[in-house]
This record gives sequence, structure tokens and C-alpha cells, in this order.
Amino acid sequence: MDQRSGQKRAVEYLYPPIDPFDQRVIDMGDGHRVYVEQCGHPSGQPVIVFHGGPGGGCSPAMRRYFDPRHYRVVLFDQRGCGRSRPHASVTANTTWHLVQDVETIRTTLGIDRFTAFGGSWGATLALIYAITHPDRVAHLVLRGVFLMTRAELGWFYGGGAGAFFPDLWSRFTEVIPPEERADLISAYHRRLFSGNLVEETRYGRIWANWENALASIQNEGALGESPSDYARAFARLENHYFQNAGFLDCDGWILRERRHIEQIPATIIQGRYDMICPPQAAWSLAQGWANSELKMVPLAGHALSEPGISEALVRVMDSLRRI
Repeated sequence: MDQRSGQKRAVEYLYPPIDPFDQRVIDMGDGHRVYVEQCGHPSGQPVIVFHGGPGGGCSPAMRRYFDPRHYRVVLFDQRGCGRSRPHASVTANTTWHLVQDVETIRTTLGIDRFTAFGGSWGATLALIYAITHPDRVAHLVLRGVFLMTRAELGWFYGGGAGAFFPDLWSRFTEVIPPEERADLISAYHRRLFSGNLVEETRYGRIWANWENALASIQNEGALGESPSDYARAFARLENHYFQNAGFLDCDGWILRERRHIEQIPATIIQGRYDMICPPQAAWSLAQGWANSELKMVPLAGHALSEPGISEALVRVMDSLRRI
């Protein structure tokens, strides 16, 4: 199957585009205003969508994984990105602020329990939220699992993934002086927070392009250019979280605390050839979790839009509908 036919099949499998029935900005009371939208059935089964990054923002395409006749779908832009404000700000922006934002959204919208749907960093945040508020999550649907560990960051920013894409890795590293390359997250941090908008945007694009180029198994090696505002916000927020190890108490925190959510059913969709979040994390998360089901998708990478991943996610959500 070529790339175009694969994309066509994935699009056909998704639900038709739908518009939100509610769009609002919630003032979190500490300088941040978070964009929230609802679509689908106003009294349907609640789903909260956790987007990736950190800093990726939600998109209309994310609405299309859910039967709008059955689901009440809530999407939001996490602090500092998308339509949330202030844009690209890392002030009062930690994992624990985001967890509290989800609680504020849930209570504001009058939702008791919901399905948490998240991929990549969205899976990380969904897991952390569930560990913190296990009584509020009815089901976890996770894609491209990322556990915010040193090993995962080392893989992607320490040369592991670069061994498979040496040409793209060279473009990511060559802009950093050799003496700083032992810690690329810190090296980029200095440039993404230099206070010089031109410099921050330049390095933001390079940071974002490295990740975007490896997202799909269909990648042909070309580095696309992300829009400057998006790239700067995405890179600053992602780097800020990675520089601070996700603001977790210790390495491996999610696996250590998994006991708090083992009563919650979880479905994990993982691309076999995910170069951004390798399958080891999903495998480790599922081991010993009796209520979890891990589905490895062959010939799939990291992106939500991968045909096999899109199909698997729609199938899962269809299976969870309460008639």
C-alpha cells in the first residue's frame, strides 16, 4: 500500500468532520486561560482528549475518532499552546497545573467520570491524571505510550533514534556547538529561552522538525517547516517539560504509581515501529496490569494519523459505546 492510499483509507475509516457545539475559554485564576471545546452528543458518554507535545494543541481531526451520536467529546489546548493564553508561556506551567486544569474542566462541564483518550505526551498526562484522580476515569485509551523517563528522553535526544536517521540527526545536532552536544535538551533550552524572538523561533523550528520527521513510518526523509508561532510554542513547552523531567518526583514515577489505576480498564495502541516512543514503554506499562490490553499495530509509527493506528482507535471507541 502506498502512502496516499493508506492515508485515504485512514480518512475514510474516521467519522465525518463535526463542529463543536460549545467553545469557551476557562480562566484558571493564575494568569492562564485555557481553550475548551465540546462536540458530538451533548448528553453522550464523556471523553476527554489529551493532546501530545507538550505544546501540540488539539485539532479538528481529533474529533473524528468518536461516534458523534454516542460520545460527548471534550478537547482542550493545554497551557501555553493552541488557543490557550498566554501563548508559549512556561510560567505556572507544570504537569500538576495541567492535572488541576483537567479537574477544573471536568467540574465546570459537570462531568462525573469519563474516558481518557491520549497519545504520546497525552498518554503521559492521562496516566498521571488517572493516578491522581482514579475515581474519575472510567477507561484509558492510550496511543504511542510515553512514560517520561530518562531512558526515553535519552533515546530521542541522545542518539538512539538518530542511529536510524543519521542525516536528520545531523541537522538537529549540527546547530549546537560540539562541546554542548552531550546534553542537547539543555543546549536547546538555552536557545529557546534566550529572550531573542528570532533565535527562539529558529531553534523552535529545528526542534519541532526533528520530531515531525520521525512521526510517521511513511516518512521519506524530508524535513518540513512548521509555522513559526506553532514551532516556537511547541518547542519551548516540550523542552521546558523535558528539562524538568516532567515535574515528577522520580524517574519511573508512572510505573511506580501504576498500582493506583490497575482497577481501571485500559486499551493501549502502539505502533510497532514507533521511533519517537518505542514500544518498550507500552510493553512495560501493560505487564502485570490485568485490566489492560496492548495492541501492537504492525507497520505503524508514532502518528495519530497512521492508518493502522487510526483504525484501531476508532474500533476501540466503537467497542466502548453504551447503547
